Amino acid sequence: MNGRITTILETPEFIAISKPAGVLVHAPRLSGRESSRSTPEAPTVVEWIRKRYPEILTVGDEPKERPGIVHRLDKDTSGVLVIARTQPFFDHLKALFQKHTVEKTYTALVWGRTPKRGVIDKPIGLKPGTVKHSTIARHMKMIKTAVTEYETEWTREYKGEEYSLVRLTPKTGRTHQLRVHMASQGHPIVGDSLYSRRKDPWELGRQFLHAGSIEFSMPGRKRVRLSSGLPPQLMAVIKKLNPNTSD
Repeated sequence: MNGRITTILETPEFIAISKPAGVLVHAPRLSGRESSRSTPEAPTVVEWIRKRYPEILTVGDEPKERPGIVHRLDKDTSGVLVIARTQPFFDHLKALFQKHTVEKTYTALVWGRTPKRGVIDKPIGLKPGTVKHSTIARHMKMIKTAVTEYETEWTREYKGEEYSLVRLTPKTGRTHQLRVHMASQGHPIVGDSLYSRRKDPWELGRQFLHAGSIEFSMPGRKRVRLSSGLPPQLMAVIKKLNPNTSD
């Protein structure tokens, strides 16, 4: 686990946390996508909630398994996560996600030189007999529309390879969407062991994908924007590639 869970903001309606890489949001079902079960070495956000906010244990569609959880991040993706403290706010935030009015922004380091900006509009499905999702596999199951906008911040060369730092904005919320979409463009995310065969030169032990911000509307109030800075492990890579970068 790279770091620990920290609180960004606590309100009567929700808690916003910064999740480190290596932490599952909740224990997977028997058909688990990333791990067979939670262990002391692989804790979950739900376990963290249970210890600190017992009032959340009755909130949500499946409170026994995922109390307060409206959205999730992959185990090895870090960044901001919002957890509902009350059922009315859970229902409110869930409705916003269904209407695609929640704006999330991610930072990723990918292989190769990416275009300045673009839109990836490719349906994503599950490859039969695997935990991998794809845009092109034959006989895919559970195919759903998926749209991602991206913008390149810079491209740098390191030991004979080019890398691009990109800002990703998912317009839909599919499992592994950003990882699958960038790989489908020939620009897999650095450190992604599932969707890239390339060796991570920095041996991060995680994918270089960070949920930097989330913005949404409160009930009857103005929009709220919450952010989480890049963890030190990722900033160290950025500074090697782009020494003029400030924290």
